[in-house]
Amino acid sequence: MTANNTAYADLMAFQRQTEALAQVAGRLGWDQETMMPRGAAEQRGEEMAAMEGILHARRTDPRIGEWLALAKAADEVAAAQLRHIRRAYDRTRRIPADLAQELARVTSLAQGIWAEARANDRVADFLPTLTEVIRLKRHEAVALAEDGDPYDALLDDYEPGATQDSIAEMFDRMRPRLVKLREAILASSVQPAKLSGHFGTEGQLRLARRLATAFGYDWNRGRLDLAVHPFSSGSGNDARITTRVMETDPFNCFYSTIHEVGHACYELGIDGDYLLTPLGNGVSMGVHESQSRIYENQIGRSRAFTGWMHGEMVDRFGDFGVTDADAFYATVNRVQPGYIRTEADEVHYNLHVMMRFDLERALIRGDLAVRDLEAAWNDRFRADFGVAVDRPAHGMLQDVHWSCGLFGYFPTYSLGNVYAGCLHKALRADVPDLDDHLGRGETQVATEWLRDRVQRHGGLYEPREVIRRACGFVPDEGPLLDYLEGKFTEIYRL
Repeated sequence: MTANNTAYADLMAFQRQTEALAQVAGRLGWDQETMMPRGAAEQRGEEMAAMEGILHARRTDPRIGEWLALAKAADEVAAAQLRHIRRAYDRTRRIPADLAQELARVTSLAQGIWAEARANDRVADFLPTLTEVIRLKRHEAVALAEDGDPYDALLDDYEPGATQDSIAEMFDRMRPRLVKLREAILASSVQPAKLSGHFGTEGQLRLARRLATAFGYDWNRGRLDLAVHPFSSGSGNDARITTRVMETDPFNCFYSTIHEVGHACYELGIDGDYLLTPLGNGVSMGVHESQSRIYENQIGRSRAFTGWMHGEMVDRFGDFGVTDADAFYATVNRVQPGYIRTEADEVHYNLHVMMRFDLERALIRGDLAVRDLEAAWNDRFRADFGVAVDRPAHGMLQDVHWSCGLFGYFPTYSLGNVYAGCLHKALRADVPDLDDHLGRGETQVATEWLRDRVQRHGGLYEPREVIRRACGFVPDEGPLLDYLEGKFTEIYRL
């Protein structure tokens, strides 16, 4: 074996162990959100800091630089592996080890403090911890950015190649059409019925599992649990999902489940040859969100699929006041200016993201003090949605992201919607009888198309290139906006 081949083999063997340890760290995070006893929070923070110290040391090991200097790519896959390793090595070396460990410790503790503050509607209980998280994230952002923009450096963790300017320009193009559509809908005389009644926890969870199965979730490699904020965790042969239950709103449980199944199926659908390598994970959060959003919305909220779902709900809950499939389709897609991003309809959802994008950029720049965040949130929400926030859990305390230090993550939700719009357009062109399948509760033709076009590639291609290859055209917001206008014009008879 030549020195070049030896260097590549040694690098990949080392990387495999690092990826395995990262999965262990991720499992600690999953346990913290689902099963960890509350009294273990401080100890778990120390455990997470210790794991981060080990991972940081491995990711900055000088041998990586030596192997990278010698290793040569024999094919496209090897070239992509080296690209990811080099990028991670260069970024991680900019972050001091003590900062990385302190961030892991503080954000681990912060999640529990946030959950308690949210449950008690006490912003003041969370502000000191959030202040510390943001202080540490600013230090990290400056270290990563070097001479660039700190927020762009954080965004690059979740969507490589994206910049806040490109995101802001996309939002500027999207906002006028979304606002115009929203105003037309709210002025319409057609108002779908709001779901009402009581839907027991066990019945919801049984149907949630049925929905996950319908979307191809592999129960041999995954599980469903409850969490305050639904999420997906893991990759390879262990990808887990969570949901939450409100007995007056089963859609919260059902569509959170479908959304997280989209994330998990992406990870489970990656080529098995990439297991425990840099290619063995979703390539970006924007592409990840494209899978969860197309599962949840273009497929899960389609007229055909909701027709099947209506029958499933009648079987489990009896007469719940929505008597036919057409009325149920309208109810599922009812547009209203609600408080909660994860429960938002497709028209309002991106407006929620735009607000968070502007607020978190201001926090990282230092233009917005943490003590003023609640007022800034409430003022912006009233301006954008026309209603006043009624309680902190419906306002700045609703999302887990900032307690976790996930600054730069929020815009990837809208990128995911944009990518999903492009994928849906291509899927419909390739599978003209899609609705015949969905009407029987059969999603395989869609999910297999997504697995072949997107999921199996993992990190092989850059994010936008994944979508371009899948769709056959350069992605932009046009297909998403066209889809929304067509769908809601029909429902609301605009």
